[in-house]
Amino acid sequence: MSFFSTEGGLYKFMSRLFQIVKLNLLWLLCSLPIVTMGAASIAVYSITLKMVDEQEGYIAKPFFKAFRENLKQGIILEVITVVCVYAIYLDFQLFHAIEDNPIIFLFIGILSAIVCFLALLYAYPLAARYENRISRTLKNSFDIAVRFPGRTVMLTLILAVEFVIMFWNSTTLFFAILIGPTCVMFTISGFARYFFRVLEKEPGAVSNPEDLED
Repeated sequence: MSFFSTEGGLYKFMSRLFQIVKLNLLWLLCSLPIVTMGAASIAVYSITLKMVDEQEGYIAKPFFKAFRENLKQGIILEVITVVCVYAIYLDFQLFHAIEDNPIIFLFIGILSAIVCFLALLYAYPLAARYENRISRTLKNSFDIAVRFPGRTVMLTLILAVEFVIMFWNSTTLFFAILIGPTCVMFTISGFARYFFRVLEKEPGAVSNPEDLED
């Protein structure tokens, strides 16, 4: 089989790269009002979760369908994300502003950052795959992260490397704008899809479970 044929590695790579660029442009377009960024992210995850299984098919139509269907919960998730980030930022600001830098603020800030990160890391792919209450989605994200700590740490390190590469210089920053957000979500989707498969195979599990706990 030729490397340059439609079944070859180069064609598959270029095809996947084009899909990622297209999906990222859709994400940028639908994120322009800012408040819809959460819904756009859920829509991206609805595609990238299928990309992991090479079942994505068309991009635009299912993206906009998922965007419309998840507009409300996407806005809520985005607001929660912004509130969490800002609260943690304020905590660290207080730590630096108060005389003698009370260690309790540093401890609370670090603990809050870890809890919020784990609760939000898989929340968006969970929202893309399952119909659920926001509170349950956040809890399930945290539970998955705790249940699979090794893989979650590995994912965190991979994401850290991706962010370092994206912000390395002006050239990489250009590519970060072009494909960065979707690449990050694709990476998370690869891990999330594995977790979902494991959980869905457990006794009593259903294809659209309300609770991912045992």
